[in-house]
Amino acid sequence: MTAMRFPYGISGSGRTATASPEDRVRQIIEQVVFTSSGERVNRPTFGSDLNRLVFTPNGDAAAAVTQLSVQAALTQWVADLIVVQGIDVVNDDSALRVTVQYLLRQTQEKRVVVVTNG
Repeated sequence: MTAMRFPYGISGSGRTATASPEDRVRQIIEQVVFTSSGERVNRPTFGSDLNRLVFTPNGDAAAAVTQLSVQAALTQWVADLIVVQGIDVVNDDSALRVTVQYLLRQTQEKRVVVVTNG
């Protein structure tokens, strides 16, 4: 079974582009991580506020806040699709690199997504 790709796109055949179930879960995780609370009209608590941390001083405190924020957001919004096994946040000079390790509930496969805010 395939799902609509995010961000929306057109395939080579001129139809709506699709994604595999595994790719769709990765895309949903990225949406949760990169969406700020209040950004979605009908879901004001959706998101992890990672983008709001761009202008805060990068350090261990920012990494800890990011880890808690991402963990809470994924637990709230994607728990029916994945089991979060670990979140690692690394300070790379001017950017935070977030690594999410998770288990797909449907297939029990372990996956990893790495996102960067800079």
